[in-house]
Formats: sequence, structure tokens, C-alpha cells
Amino acid sequence: MLDPIEECLLLARSELAAAKRLLDAEIRSYPTPIAGCDVQFNHLLADRQRVRAAMVALGSDVFVPTPRSPTPQAGVESR
Repeated sequence: MLDPIEECLLLARSELAAAKRLLDAEIRSYPTPIAGCDVQFNHLLADRQRVRAAMVALGSDVFVPTPRSPTPQAGVESR
């Protein structure tokens, strides 16, 4: 069984994947021709990029600075 935080992260990934599928389908079915100033289409593209960025952020490691390791390059100080 997953801990509550892992369950939430799994749910978030699942919801983001569903949102991406919906946006992809809407973009695919968008009527052509698409003008360069088509605000609705551009909004769909921006939403899809935000969803992708959120998916990447959930999958990446996060560095948390501490007094013993203030930067990612500093490594871990041993005492």
C-alpha cells in the first residue's frame, strides 16, 4: 500500500495525463485553417504546455538546501 503522499502524487500524475489527452484530442479536432491570431487555439496550446510542465515537475527530483549542503554542487559535508 502506498503512503498518502505517494497516493496523491499518483493521482496528480493520472489527472494530468487525462488533461493532456483531452487537450491533445481538442487540438487535433480543432477546425482548420488556424489563423496565427486564433486566441482559443493558442490558449489550448498554452494549457497543454502548462500540463506538460507540471508533469515534468512532478517527475523531477527537487533539491532542498540545508546548512550542510547549501547548493546542489556543494555535495554533502561530513563531520
